[in-house]
Amino acid sequence: MAANAGERPLVTMLVLAYQQAGTIEAAIRGAFAQTHSPLEIFISDDASTDDTWSAIEGAVADYHGPHRLVLNRNPTNLGIGAHIDRMVALSHGELLFIAAGDDISLPQRCERVVDAWLAADRRPDLISTQLIDLDEHDRTHATIAPTDLSSYRNAADWLARPPHVIGAAQAWTRRVFDRFGPLPAGTVAEDWLMVFRAIVSGGAITLPEALVQYRRGGISRRRRNLHASDVVERLLKNNRHAIVELPQLLADAKRAGQLEAVEDELSRQFEREVFVRDVFGASNFSVRWQAFVAAPRVPVRLRLRLLVYAACPALLTPLFALKRALAR
Repeated sequence: MAANAGERPLVTMLVLAYQQAGTIEAAIRGAFAQTHSPLEIFISDDASTDDTWSAIEGAVADYHGPHRLVLNRNPTNLGIGAHIDRMVALSHGELLFIAAGDDISLPQRCERVVDAWLAADRRPDLISTQLIDLDEHDRTHATIAPTDLSSYRNAADWLARPPHVIGAAQAWTRRVFDRFGPLPAGTVAEDWLMVFRAIVSGGAITLPEALVQYRRGGISRRRRNLHASDVVERLLKNNRHAIVELPQLLADAKRAGQLEAVEDELSRQFEREVFVRDVFGASNFSVRWQAFVAAPRVPVRLRLRLLVYAACPALLTPLFALKRALAR
């Protein structure tokens, strides 16, 4: 369904929700208010157990606007990567806009991004924008500026200057998604993978305009590490998706003919994540020690620290007691 050179392209906005009953209505209003046309809006709930689906039904009940609307409710939870894959497969737009169920797209978001894409002869495979900090009381604050991606030319640039990216303000071309294939099941940092794919393909740009209100305290929020268990929880959460995403980055680099530039560093990172998985998943100290010995490229100091967290977290009790006291 590609557009001719003089036409406005059909684009898709994917409003993806999970456990966001209190915020999804505002996200949907933002999608409905888009000034670009033609636009199809897919609103999908990833098997939420709260009232998210009821809130979606209520928010769309009286919609009679110009945009094509498609609703989807997954019978089981797919997770971020597989949820995106499913919605991309059902949609038709040349550009794919990601919209989280707790953020709000400003009315001109799609129009501004499409204008920039057309001005660049449809070359970029990813367009990011700035964001507006939105607190839990719907008050707006400062502008959030992700890395300007326009200077990144290849995988070597990406590795030398890892960019700060926020998926809530990204749009991707369908062609880059098709070139590299679906996101692997278990993907959480889809924005990280898609920025890499774009950089090694048609390139990526960042518009110096805030077009999304980005809500604090969402599913991507950071928590303070005031107990050893907090560190372990965060470490294992990151490990679960890194184990999935790092091999995909290597596969994508190979497909783009740029594996040599990133293979050594990404392989080292993957070995670290394998060590984390094995040392925390071990049933006894002997197995943990085997994991310690089997990871020579992981720095010794890091291996020792993680070994303490996995085998003897009580040794860290005084350290975290002091940290909590200082945080008061």
